Amino acid sequence: MSRIVRTAADIIYPFILIFGLYVVAHGHLTPGGGFQGGAVIATGGALVIVAYSYVEVREWLSGKVLMGQEVIGLVGFIGVALLALAFGQVFFFNYLNASGSLFGIPVPYGINAGELNTGGFVPLMNFSVGCEVWGGLTLVILYMLSGLEKEGC
Repeated sequence: MSRIVRTAADIIYPFILIFGLYVVAHGHLTPGGGFQGGAVIATGGALVIVAYSYVEVREWLSGKVLMGQEVIGLVGFIGVALLALAFGQVFFFNYLNASGSLFGIPVPYGINAGELNTGGFVPLMNFSVGCEVWGGLTLVILYMLSGLEKEGC
């Protein structure tokens, strides 16, 4: 692609990344969450692939890195759920909701003022899912485009 397209992609990608992280972080307050935010960030990855070509991006980013990102998301998701067992509760118990710590302020009755720390462990689950979806969808995009490389396009 031309230098203009690459420069525009370099400018737009950080904003896509920030918006995707915003969707992930506010998933328990607004429509969105880990899957939607991860898909937004993976779309930013598709933008970079289109701007710089598959071959260049493949040199920067290997499939093992993206698979590792998926594993980190999966282990984070299961780890947060299993941590409840360490507190003597059931699997997936929301142990942070009323603890008063990070993400632990009880939700007030009525209209929620949009406090991020009222979700308990749900934001942690959203970040794990977002990490997994980001890695997985970017990996799918790279694998789909690998067929073009074999054809010589």
